[in-house]
Formats: sequence, structure tokens, C-alpha cells
Amino acid sequence: MSFTPLHDRVLVRRIDGDEKTAGGLIIPDNAKEKPQEGEVVSVGAGAKDDAGARIAMDVKAGDKILFGKWSGTEIKIDGEELMIMKESDILGIMA
Repeated sequence: MSFTPLHDRVLVRRIDGDEKTAGGLIIPDNAKEKPQEGEVVSVGAGAKDDAGARIAMDVKAGDKILFGKWSGTEIKIDGEELMIMKESDILGIMA
């Protein structure tokens, strides 16, 4: 199934965090926090301003991003867990 977000929404795949702490301790799966980093899978066309003109999106497919802890909605597409969120929920693009 293909999925294209509408307006200023972004489809994101979470990037798994580290399995170990800085001290070398292994973190069990049930104690891990969900990562706040992701990869943009696809983006919508952008929101419209009051005059009806499209506002260009700042992110594109393939960008590595950082988003807020409570951002987005989790969805499942073809058995893969993804997130859909507004572009304003994205805190920044990682280099």
C-alpha cells in the first residue's frame, strides 16, 4: 500500500536508539524510551496560506529529523510501524 500525507503532514520512520548506556550497560527492551529521532519517508504538498498559495515544506524524504517526545500519531502500514505528524512538530533536521 502506498501512503501520501496531506497538507503539512510528514510520514516518519523511527530510528532505534542505542542498546547500551555510556557506561556500557545493556538496556532491556521494556526499559527503553521510544526514540525521538526518525527518517522522513514522505511529505505532503504543504499547507496553504490565507491567499491560497502553497507554503513549501522544509523537510524532504530521506531527511534525519528530531521530533518532540509526544509528537505525532503512530500508524501501521504494511506491517511497519510509522508515525504521521505535522511539520511543526519537527524540532530540526540532523546533519
